[in-house]
Amino acid sequence: MSFPSLLRVAGVGFFPLGFLARLPYATSALSTLVLLQAATHSYAFAGLAGAAQSIATAVGGPLVGTLTDRYGHRSVGVAAALANFCSWAALLAASLGGRAAVFAAAALVGLTQPQVGPLVRVHWSRLVQARNQRHLLSGALSYEASADELSFVAGPAFVGLLAAVSPVAPAVVTMALIAGSALPFALVYADRTQPQPSGPQERRRLPRRPLAVMFLAMAAMGAVFGAVQTAVTVYATTIGDLSASGLVYAEFGIGSALAGAACAWLPRTFSLRARYVSFAAALFVGMLVLFIGARLVSVPAAVAVASLTVAPYMISLYALTERLAPVERAALAMTILCAAGPLGTAAGQAVSGSLAEAHGVQGALLVALVVAGGALLLALTALLVDGRRNTWIIDTMSVKGPVARRAREHPQGTP
Repeated sequence: MSFPSLLRVAGVGFFPLGFLARLPYATSALSTLVLLQAATHSYAFAGLAGAAQSIATAVGGPLVGTLTDRYGHRSVGVAAALANFCSWAALLAASLGGRAAVFAAAALVGLTQPQVGPLVRVHWSRLVQARNQRHLLSGALSYEASADELSFVAGPAFVGLLAAVSPVAPAVVTMALIAGSALPFALVYADRTQPQPSGPQERRRLPRRPLAVMFLAMAAMGAVFGAVQTAVTVYATTIGDLSASGLVYAEFGIGSALAGAACAWLPRTFSLRARYVSFAAALFVGMLVLFIGARLVSVPAAVAVASLTVAPYMISLYALTERLAPVERAALAMTILCAAGPLGTAAGQAVSGSLAEAHGVQGALLVALVVAGGALLLALTALLVDGRRNTWIIDTMSVKGPVARRAREHPQGTP
């Protein structure tokens, strides 16, 4: 267990400020929907603008990652926080006017979204390497997965409470979080300088095939989230208690957060390759339990069990992506991985929503089960095709330059 060591490495203030800094990401979508529905009195337009914002977030993430690799975490983190704050101000102003301006401002909010989650993982990687404590990376990634899950539980609940006060309140508080946490976090904790390769010839491209595998794997995880969100919403409607959807999905996030924290205890001999395939299988089993248990037992009970299989799978994807990325392209790789999540969620919601119309909760959960089966098939295919050649699944680092030196120091290491 390495969490106490993480406190010593990063400092105590890193954790509360870092958690608050990621909350705007978790509150943005729902805050936008609440604001725009109240401003336009149209759920359809609010949903369309929210979808545009989500797509813009997926597009803007890799753009922020590219700029971060080039100009450093601190400069880009501060610029993104300021740009996002101004974009929210523009959205508030536009909500008093025409729909075209509202739509553009909503997309701009997504495009400038600070990428705290993916970039802080890159920061952890460099932090533990700089202190020659790479064995702490597993605990760091476990913590980050738990923090992400808890932020997506706390964020929507927070928005719901604020919306009862005023439809403008969630947007205003999101802006306050950006100014009071995301901006200070970038100023205080982000890297001052960006590590550079030893020579211009060493600035390498990202390995496309392994990154494509990770992207598809994360998109599958997003689709599972979207399908489960739809399923719990249908469940709440069926029992006549709409508040149950938030409670059950919060249960899903809390269970995942606990499982993510437990990953810090995994032995270092449990390789990333084995973790990826094992946790893909566990995710499939979890969705199978959810599909069957929701029908035979209850949705809340089945969700509680299935939630334990989510975070370990995602942590393995983050760890493998950290391994495959050249040091000078790490931020881009991590933001590309994270961009797959909202795209997968949107697709999962769309497909599961159609099936739920005809088949209810079971129709939505069938999508989660099929997608989890696809994620397992992807993992097995990549494992078989790779044949331990570090081509499709990069478990050990065998590229040239600084990364190669790290590989020689940790030939069979895991984070």
